[in-house]
Amino acid sequence: MSLKTTMYAATALALVTATGAYAAETLTIATVNNGDMIRMQGLTEDFTAKTGHTVEWVTLEENVLRQRVTTDIAAKGGSFDIMTIGMYEAPIWAANGWLVPMDDLSAEYDVDDILPAMRQGLSYDGTLYAAPFYGESSMVMYRTDLMEKAGLEMPDAPTWAFIREAAAAMTDRDNDINGICLRGKAGWGEGGAFITVTANAFGARWFDEDWNAQFDTPQWNEALTFFVDMMSESGPAGYATNGFNENLSLFQQGKCGMWIDATVAASFVTNPNDSEVADKVGFTLAPDTGLGKRSNWLWAWALAVPAGTQKEGAAKEFIEWATSKDYIELVAANEGWANVPPGARTSLYENPNYKDIPFAQKTLESILAADPNNPTVDPVPYVGVQFAAIPEFAGIATEVSQEFSAVYAGQQTVEEALEKAQAITNDAMEAAGYR
Repeated sequence: MSLKTTMYAATALALVTATGAYAAETLTIATVNNGDMIRMQGLTEDFTAKTGHTVEWVTLEENVLRQRVTTDIAAKGGSFDIMTIGMYEAPIWAANGWLVPMDDLSAEYDVDDILPAMRQGLSYDGTLYAAPFYGESSMVMYRTDLMEKAGLEMPDAPTWAFIREAAAAMTDRDNDINGICLRGKAGWGEGGAFITVTANAFGARWFDEDWNAQFDTPQWNEALTFFVDMMSESGPAGYATNGFNENLSLFQQGKCGMWIDATVAASFVTNPNDSEVADKVGFTLAPDTGLGKRSNWLWAWALAVPAGTQKEGAAKEFIEWATSKDYIELVAANEGWANVPPGARTSLYENPNYKDIPFAQKTLESILAADPNNPTVDPVPYVGVQFAAIPEFAGIATEVSQEFSAVYAGQQTVEEALEKAQAITNDAMEAAGYR
């Protein structure tokens, strides 16, 4: 037996006893092609050894995953026994009766150990409907050597003005170094998420308190213009099609001075097996403009069971395994503490093995700084930092993000995109009965 099966074989009986003994099943799981999920796939023999259940993975790019699982669950397609979803989908789908409640997890699982922000975001009417595999906010990851070379010092809480100045100072086109790498890829959870939290810091918002679109405001114009100008000065060519994974690759290759993105990326950019700059990375909070809101989001990639599955018991066994304290220990034993799934459990941040990880404290600070109930400078009628938690948002925001990506690609102006965004959003909200 390998380390990952022998180390935890002793807990197998306890797991099966706690969750109920189910006949061996083959579970089909839809997930995103992020590094932590790829790592989980490599460790599933531990789960099979404990339970007898086997797993078939459907691993998809983020935008494709969202489309596939949304279509399947809405149509009751039954393609998946477990779906990887997030804070946007969980409460909306739960309200529709599309998810199995997670109200019978074992005492050993310790649901109270889940960080309150994650539990709240994955619950509906006080009941948990998805278990967080990892939680995240967003923060600045930067090259300490390039910052020093530029003669600058990263503040603990930078402004967007400083970030733009530093990006320009670190840009070295001759050596293929971009001062900053940011998401421009269309998709409400890709580039759409990033420009939304950026706009929050500039005082912009998606809707006023009467659900009127707010893209025809000076705040949105300032935010989008700032972003486009900064990326034109210091960003990579073709950033209009870059999402999380593309920017991760650029940063790991030493081609980015700064990258503002998911806190979960910290373990990948500091892993010497994958990153050429692993020993030259610093971390700080996402920037603001002095208006009281930072450009950081709040998210969890979580595992949920679609209603109607014939394998509910086995599916919950897998979810308990993959989101447990024992799983964190399993990853630590095989990959090191820096590579465990972050941001989901309080106990992780109390663990002496994890406290000294360079990015641990900034990750927790970033998560705690995000306020989904008050995400913007001016009041809004919605909950959510990088999204509005209404069913219509995903479709509207995907279209709006496509218009913004067209600006990044030089195909239209900021003003043209914002005019279209205003019309798209108001038309959709009127059709949905909000106005």
